[in-house]
Amino acid sequence: MQYTFAFGDVFAAWPLLLKGTWITIELSASAMALGLTLAVVCAWGKTAGPAPVRWLVNAYIELIRNTPFLVQLFFFFFALPAVGLRWSPHTAALTAMVVNLGAYATEIIRAGIDAIPRGQIEAGLALNLKPWEIFRFVILKPALKAIYPALTSQFILLMLSSAVVSVISADDLTSVAANLQSQTFRSFEIYIVVAAIYLLLSLAFSALFRVIYRRTLDFPERRQT
Repeated sequence: MQYTFAFGDVFAAWPLLLKGTWITIELSASAMALGLTLAVVCAWGKTAGPAPVRWLVNAYIELIRNTPFLVQLFFFFFALPAVGLRWSPHTAALTAMVVNLGAYATEIIRAGIDAIPRGQIEAGLALNLKPWEIFRFVILKPALKAIYPALTSQFILLMLSSAVVSVISADDLTSVAANLQSQTFRSFEIYIVVAAIYLLLSLAFSALFRVIYRRTLDFPERRQT
């Protein structure tokens, strides 16, 4: 079987591919920022909050981690309008990604918090630091340093999983690829290019995360006694 490669139609549509790539970056970056914020709040609630808060956080984590992301996406886009809450495809995709990332990142951050020695917290109390100061400077920052590789891997996985949002007509890179495929019928060429773009995005995010680590978390470890 012979196959003649023809990338002309794909490269001719580079403005659409560029737009889809930018939407994917914007959607992923927004979900990362909002999801991390949600995860920090939930991690605090799970480790230091009152019993009802811990129960709610645990229920949220178990619900999200034990259901498919696609089902969660359909819930926000198709199920909620049945009770009067309507979303645009972009808003539904962003909300589903934030909620999904929040659950997974909560457990990652919680593991980092649990790894902080009790003595460091007691030292913060001895210095008369306020509870939020202890959580921010004594607990959270060293915890983020410890779990940074796992957390950034989860971020990149979220970016790659964003391809699923095309099923609700969100205008991401995969949605653009599907539209081009239906117009040109050059499936092989289109998805080779799209796969290469996702690979470049993964490498770019990885490089960005390394820069962020060097500038914010690359501080000396505590002294070993």
